[in-house]
Amino acid sequence: MIEVSQRDEIAVLTMTHGKANAQSVEFCEAVAKAFNDQRSSAARAIVLTGNGSIFSAGVDLPRIATEGDVYVRRFLPALHRMFEAAFYCPKPVVAAVNGHAMAGGCVLACCADARIMARGQGRIGITEILVGVPFPALAFEVMRYAANPQYLADMTLTGATYLCDEARTRGLVDEIAEPTELMTRAVTVAKTLATVPTATFVATKNQMRQPVTDHMARHGARIDAQVEEIWTSAETLQSIRAFAARTIKKN
Repeated sequence: MIEVSQRDEIAVLTMTHGKANAQSVEFCEAVAKAFNDQRSSAARAIVLTGNGSIFSAGVDLPRIATEGDVYVRRFLPALHRMFEAAFYCPKPVVAAVNGHAMAGGCVLACCADARIMARGQGRIGITEILVGVPFPALAFEVMRYAANPQYLADMTLTGATYLCDEARTRGLVDEIAEPTELMTRAVTVAKTLATVPTATFVATKNQMRQPVTDHMARHGARIDAQVEEIWTSAETLQSIRAFAARTIKKN
């Protein structure tokens, strides 16, 4: 599900889970492991990207629709661990957004220290509300951290998705690159971030993320308990099934 390659001192993690890099329990575990493995590797920084035309289409909704509440109770903690491993990775992380990054795919990209999106290759946005599910606690805090504050409410409550220029305005991406230059630029940015002395980078990154850490310590468990209750309700599961059916039919 994750291919690991090397460009000089940069580790490149390429998500290769089917056409859409849909986030299942197994996918989340694989991404989390890949990031955690890099903590002790010789790599100075990490680039995360997807295969094909999609970065990640987000949660594997058909899987939830089929397996129901028992699966959701396994999935939500795995999703949390994936975001946690990416967001708190002590090494510089650059997301090379090669195509669509929807819902959890957008959140995963926003876990990175820098996000570069290929021009004309897809859309990015947080579509959870259209599915009928609330954000898990860490997922929402990642978006609060990354997005430009004046756009957060609109993005969250409308579920809109954006092309690269609009996405940059809203803080979902930092740079735009031509598709043929995406990986080159991502590696260059990663190398630049890697020039910062390790201890200084880690301390600064932790300081920047401290509000997320504090909020999760105070409220994370309570919010996630409520989120699990909603995600596993019969009403929400029906909403997920309906959305998945519409999406699959449309595609």
